[in-house]
Amino acid sequence: MNFDLKNKKAIVCGSTQGIGKAVALELANMGASVTLVSRNEVALKQTKAELSTSASQLHSYLCVDFSEPNKLKDLMDAFMQRNNPIHILVNNTGGPPSGPIVAAKGDEFLSAFTNHLLCNHIMAQACIEGMKNSGYGRIINIISTSVKAPLPNLGVSNTIRAAVANWSKTMANELGKYNITVNNVLPGATNTQRLKTIITNKASKNHLEISSVEKEMLHEIPMGRFAEASEIANVVAFLASPAASYINGINLPVDGGRTPSL
Repeated sequence: MNFDLKNKKAIVCGSTQGIGKAVALELANMGASVTLVSRNEVALKQTKAELSTSASQLHSYLCVDFSEPNKLKDLMDAFMQRNNPIHILVNNTGGPPSGPIVAAKGDEFLSAFTNHLLCNHIMAQACIEGMKNSGYGRIINIISTSVKAPLPNLGVSNTIRAAVANWSKTMANELGKYNITVNNVLPGATNTQRLKTIITNKASKNHLEISSVEKEMLHEIPMGRFAEASEIANVVAFLASPAASYINGINLPVDGGRTPSL
């Protein structure tokens, strides 16, 4: 199978930690030139220095906050004038915060919609024409298993992630004829800082030991362990590769079997 990404250019959002960073490292290992996207410039510089250049890649970064979509659009417009085409786009944004949906405020939905769906759309629109012209395009959205089965205490996230999944499927239907695939990767509980925060908050709220909360979560996973970020990255990298040329418009759980539906 062909996993070679030499001479391909990729953008990876949320790429200075956790799953996003693991994806950026793996795509670079496969030969892609990677543009990192995050709001933390210090972390961007540190991560860029860790990316492989064994295929003579030229890596870069964009420092931007997704809570400001107009600035993101201006930045992407300027970036694409110098860097077109981008062959691979990995949309990856953390959050939204946990909490029951009945207690969610309207601003929380609007903020999550902006950070996830609207900014994903801005990123995709910036890249699509170049993908069409090059005859190669991969848009991969890292979202959540909640699009198959809503997760407890993640009301806003369940709602917005589902919107992103349907946006993605619609785009897959429209872009398939251009050899552009659009797919969603749905990570289960993954050993990242976000998971640690969720566990800590749940333990504090319910006056439980952290180890007790971890044990309860692991009990729901048939494989009996949390994923590593690199395991999610491997799936994203496969979907980004030429080997995944006929996979389009799917939601792919990577959760150790936790999701209760097919």
